[in-house]
Amino acid sequence: MQDFEAIRSHVGALHALHDNAPYLVSFDLALGGGRQQGIYLGEMEDEQGRRYLRVSTPICPMGHLDPGRCLRFNWQQRVGFLAMDELDGEPYLHLCANRPYELLNDAELQHVIAALGELGDQLEVILSGGRDAS
Repeated sequence: MQDFEAIRSHVGALHALHDNAPYLVSFDLALGGGRQQGIYLGEMEDEQGRRYLRVSTPICPMGHLDPGRCLRFNWQQRVGFLAMDELDGEPYLHLCANRPYELLNDAELQHVIAALGELGDQLEVILSGGRDAS
């Protein structure tokens, strides 16, 4: 996949898109047990102009979370990392992964979406007392 339009086309064929902005799409990933996880795909660029796809999923509000625990979690992960961003004006914990476009194909995109969706849902269950918050 060489550009965001190829990504939009691929995920749009598989999922009903919610946000559909120039460099952002979102959709709900269906999981087992009737649960679902919101997935956001966005494009970012580094200082040299290299483009990346950011895949992210919101986990829970930051309110009571220990930042040190979040950093320890990041250290242990092979896929994804925790970050903070706002969701509806509230600081929210997100699970994210960045992939350079030149290494991204259909299989890798589906893998990272599935991996982040499943892990994000597991974290959401732990941190939100079982609620399906995102």
